[in-house]
Amino acid sequence: MKKVTISILCGGKSSRMQSEKGLVFFQGKPFIEHIIAAALPISKEIQLVTNTSAYDYLSYSKIKDIELDKGPVGGIYSALVHSESQMNLILSCDIPLISTEILQELIAKHQAEFEVSVFSDTNKIHPLIGIYSKKIIPVLQKAIEDNDLKMMRLLEKVKHQLIEVTDERSGQFRNVNSPAELKELNIQN
Repeated sequence: MKKVTISILCGGKSSRMQSEKGLVFFQGKPFIEHIIAAALPISKEIQLVTNTSAYDYLSYSKIKDIELDKGPVGGIYSALVHSESQMNLILSCDIPLISTEILQELIAKHQAEFEVSVFSDTNKIHPLIGIYSKKIIPVLQKAIEDNDLKMMRLLEKVKHQLIEVTDERSGQFRNVNSPAELKELNIQN
């Protein structure tokens, strides 16, 4: 398998959650630790994109956003600039149900001619669970300069592949953004 760097985007305003999303507890440990546990079998090269010291207790390298307040586009840009791999697995910090198996499937189905591969299910596209190539750094730079920060617009500008998951496994893509969503998650799991 090709070298993969995994970048977990720990940024975001977390305005709905009212606390640092990646550090919200689920089943006895913070979201970020669930995600790292799923990612580790794939690669030991893990970096956290964060502008806070809240994640300093974790031994992985931390990188700050190069451009502040540019959302996930800015986080992905920072991740790719700091990565030594052509192939990068980008994950948001609010997907505690993600599994190693589904991430391995993403990598296995990613085709080299695509610059980005992301999951989709019957309801939506999940741009923050994806393979991103360093080749798109100039596209990200331009998006940041133009303040064109919508993830779907970014996907339109690059050669991308949607990997469809329409069975119950798509529940792993669920991102938890609010105390109400967290409560629902705890009830269901």
